[in-house]
Amino acid sequence: MGAAVTLENVRKVYGDVPVVKGLSFEIQAGEMFGLLGPNGAGKSTTIRMITTLTRPSDGLISVQGNDVVRQSTQVRQQIGVVLQQVSVDQDLTVWENMEYHGRLHHISNPRRQERINECLAYVELTDRKDSVVKELSGGMKRRLQIARALLHEPDVLFLDEPTVGLDPQTRRRLWEIIRDLNRKGMTMLLTTHYMDEVEYLCDRVGIMDAGQLIELGTLPEFKKKHGEGLVMKQVGDRWEYKFFPTMLEANDYLENQPDRTGLMVRPSNLEDIFVELTGRQLD
Repeated sequence: MGAAVTLENVRKVYGDVPVVKGLSFEIQAGEMFGLLGPNGAGKSTTIRMITTLTRPSDGLISVQGNDVVRQSTQVRQQIGVVLQQVSVDQDLTVWENMEYHGRLHHISNPRRQERINECLAYVELTDRKDSVVKELSGGMKRRLQIARALLHEPDVLFLDEPTVGLDPQTRRRLWEIIRDLNRKGMTMLLTTHYMDEVEYLCDRVGIMDAGQLIELGTLPEFKKKHGEGLVMKQVGDRWEYKFFPTMLEANDYLENQPDRTGLMVRPSNLEDIFVELTGRQLD
């Protein structure tokens, strides 16, 4: 199907400080792509450049074949964005927020009214269409943001930490909505600090650190490269760990230790690999 989003040697410099340094990757059409990295890694700047909010200092970014600098209007018509911060108007009703967004995108009636009804039904907010947004729960506000982002029928959806601060039940419901959208063919880029979210939702993962892409692939590819088995040892109040290609080799290593006090074996996961690559956990 080809690439929906392409970055080629993208750089962003603020003053004399390089924030993004020669970033190159593609997101395939219909793919759910996770972009991870500690705070300050350059993720937010990268998303701002892809979504036309910040101009790259150098390099090429295209969305659905449109250059984000020269064809920014076409790009904005093809993308939806769900920000971590609540970006809907708190003093308007659910319906008024949707109506306002539809008018901004020049969706004419009766199609605008049809789309509002469809999107609110999809995120299960039909019965709250006359509620003022500030009266809604955090999960409802996030679902409204998703509905609004879908209103103009974008090809690519950007989700910036969409479940941060939500309770587990609400997080799971949003996961179901996100997965369903992806199954229907929508291309997505997700940033999150929840590793279980990435493992559950994403087809491929890119890990950034200090403005550069340091790893790219699927979770099975990461495990094959870095190790599927892990031996952990408790030292004081922290854990030291060692990767092994397989669980069998990790177990063999443990069995051959004369003193197994404080040692344990388990399968590696994405967070283990992230810490191994960046030397720190997600902030």
